[in-house]
Amino acid sequence: MNLIHHYNKKETRRSSLTLKWVAIVATTIMVSFVIFSLTIYSLIKSQSLEQESDVTKNVVRTFEQRLVNINEPFQVSNVVTTLSPNTLRLISGNSPNYNRKENGVFDDDILATLTNKDINIYIFDPQKNLVFSNSNWVSNEDLKSVNQKKASELIYKTRGGMHFRNAERIYSNDNRKLLGTLVVDNRMVQTNKLLKQLQQSMVFLSILAIIFFLVASYFIVDGIVKPIKRMTKISREIDQDPNARERMPNIRRNDELGELVVNFNKMLDRIQNYILQQKQFVGDVSHELRTPVAVIQGHLNLLERWGKDDPQILEESIHASLQETDRMKHLIQEMLDLTRAEQVDIQFPDKVSDVNEVLIRTVNDMKMIHKDFTINLDIADLKPDTIIKMYRNHLEQLLIILIDNAIKYSTDRKEVNVSASTENKSVIIAVQDFGEGIDSVEQEKIFNRFYRVDKARTREKGGNGLGLSIAKKLTESYHGTIGVTSILGTGSTFRLKFPLLKKKSLTGSQATK
Repeated sequence: MNLIHHYNKKETRRSSLTLKWVAIVATTIMVSFVIFSLTIYSLIKSQSLEQESDVTKNVVRTFEQRLVNINEPFQVSNVVTTLSPNTLRLISGNSPNYNRKENGVFDDDILATLTNKDINIYIFDPQKNLVFSNSNWVSNEDLKSVNQKKASELIYKTRGGMHFRNAERIYSNDNRKLLGTLVVDNRMVQTNKLLKQLQQSMVFLSILAIIFFLVASYFIVDGIVKPIKRMTKISREIDQDPNARERMPNIRRNDELGELVVNFNKMLDRIQNYILQQKQFVGDVSHELRTPVAVIQGHLNLLERWGKDDPQILEESIHASLQETDRMKHLIQEMLDLTRAEQVDIQFPDKVSDVNEVLIRTVNDMKMIHKDFTINLDIADLKPDTIIKMYRNHLEQLLIILIDNAIKYSTDRKEVNVSASTENKSVIIAVQDFGEGIDSVEQEKIFNRFYRVDKARTREKGGNGLGLSIAKKLTESYHGTIGVTSILGTGSTFRLKFPLLKKKSLTGSQATK
């Protein structure tokens, strides 16, 4: 119960990985979106302020061109008269006189400005008294600007929004005498409205973006984390039960995650294969060594009881024990070979062999050992420089197993034929004997571990029933096939088939091996 609770607690901790990644991804995207939005807002604001600045400067320039023609300090009378005959009527709230000779009263920039509710005009005399204004109130910022000796531009904020204020000291064109100060306060009503709407829109879009990115990030991250969680679950199940066949389903992704899933399944297959090999090896050893150990123990017990004083029993027991010891040695070696044959893809991944060279050398060696046999080699149909991806020693071992097996089960005709040919993209090696043959029922079993067609004959010849099992494992480990065709009383032919390795695909080191 504690173990289950411990795993559940670990699972809870691991599940927070999704939330962490969602937070990271969503925050990154949202910050990027906010930065982008602020950048756009700043650009629009900057451009709008620049336009409002130009408008304010144009107003100052227009009024200045009229006011500099006055010779005396500003007074209501000379300012109103200079600006426009209709100015006094506008200030009094009356309609201006319409001049039929002109296109309209608002062709006059001064009148257009005075009727613009966004722009407030303030004209002060040299004593800083207000002599003219198109507004009913004067802000403190506007009053402060009158005290400045130089022209100034200022952007300031009020509850209504930003204002652009420009103050200019006016001098007479005739005598360069200070006439007073012109203050233009641009309230930028439309610009403030536009910027406020833009702010509200961006806040609204930001909220929508946050929700969207949170949801999108969750699905994106969940798609990545879910296979990892599944791997963790499968790993835990296999840790509890090494024989479990749980595997990751194919997620059909052509990226690193898809490759991870494929390699994860391969790793589990390999681990379970090693576990199976270990169990098989232990089972084979305990089963097959039981007989020779029992034989040796029986002879030792015999010697202990009365064989020490009987030379004949002593000699027989020692001879039998040595025989069984030698058999155990060969049995253990063959089982080790069988285990190694299942791991060639790890131990010898890049080894290659020249089939012509290995065939000639192995057949010549077998001729030297079995001089009473005729061993023929036919490689006329084998192309020169036939290379297969296989460790040279393993190809030799395969040939020795098959030739030795052919010799072992030959009867009167002491002849073995070895041939090789190239067909399409494969090389085929055949070993033929003229022995007793194998029944069709037995042909399906001869590659099983410790299987013997004729147990008495096999034991007499010193076989353990592992040779063909080793041959099959070696062949399959190098992506080849092995098969047999046999007729009782005529003989058997074993065939090996391996894929050819193209010469251009060899590396420099492989080509020399």
